Amino acid sequence: MTDRQGRPAGTRSIEAIQDDFRTRNYIADRSVATAVFLALELGRPLLLEGEAGVGKTELAKVLAASLDTRLIRLQCYEGLDVNTAVYEWNYPRQMLEIRLLEARGEADHATAHDIFGSDFLIRRPLLQALEHPGPMPAVLLIDELDRADDGSAPVLLIDEIDRADEEFEAYLLEILSDFQVTVPEIGTIRAETPPRVILTSNRTREVHDALKRRCLYHWIDYPTAQKEYEIVLAKVPESPERLAREVVGFVHRLREADLTKVPGIAETLDWAAALLSLGARELAPELIDETLGVVLKYEEDIRQVRGEGTRRYLAEAAAGS
Repeated sequence: MTDRQGRPAGTRSIEAIQDDFRTRNYIADRSVATAVFLALELGRPLLLEGEAGVGKTELAKVLAASLDTRLIRLQCYEGLDVNTAVYEWNYPRQMLEIRLLEARGEADHATAHDIFGSDFLIRRPLLQALEHPGPMPAVLLIDELDRADDGSAPVLLIDEIDRADEEFEAYLLEILSDFQVTVPEIGTIRAETPPRVILTSNRTREVHDALKRRCLYHWIDYPTAQKEYEIVLAKVPESPERLAREVVGFVHRLREADLTKVPGIAETLDWAAALLSLGARELAPELIDETLGVVLKYEEDIRQVRGEGTRRYLAEAAAGS
């Protein structure tokens, strides 16, 4: 859906983005909404960095829903290559075509185009985003294709770009600079309308400056206690307010501790849902110890917190509320 100026509905103002995201249970502060607004208005890729679990990928999902469009995700990982991210040839179909040409006696007159045409191309997420018909794609992301094609412009997410090899990161430069892909056997495939792009990074390594220059940038930090409390009530609406505040307070105290991996927002929500399923109305030391495996994911962290640490952190969280 678009407004009278042809812009996607819901992007007419920063406030409209905040309001629309809130209706979809994503609590975006003004700085995040401003970054999204500018990326949409300027047609620039948006690089989101932050600790794991702060809502970077969720933002892309909510934006796709807000724009009423399909989400294309490609999850980056070490060893990710062109065959997985962009395209590969359909070798079984090519072999079948060769056999059919031989059966018809046409093999001697066949050309490379007969088996290296676009009909034999398997389109992976990046190429799908560039070739997709219709209006301008909303966002570019990288994970896996997880919605059926409904004919509308997709959102493409490039998720955790820091996990990909630097060689693949360099390959992205052509796409983000000119919104095109070169297939040697066919030629250059260029997007009729440049897709909008969102990339995410957990900063396990620095993203190259050349890639950063092509993007707008925004750092997403852990939310304030009040904002995280609102997120819990939005995502786990059955949660009692007292329990939600105590869960958020305890998690924020954990984030100040010297742990191997501090909990993200996803762990806060999982913990609130788990406690609710146990019928809890408020936190108690014994209940925390029994459910620490929901919020902490390393044995040494659980061992450090359980027992005396639980009681101390709970008291400190209550004193700070």
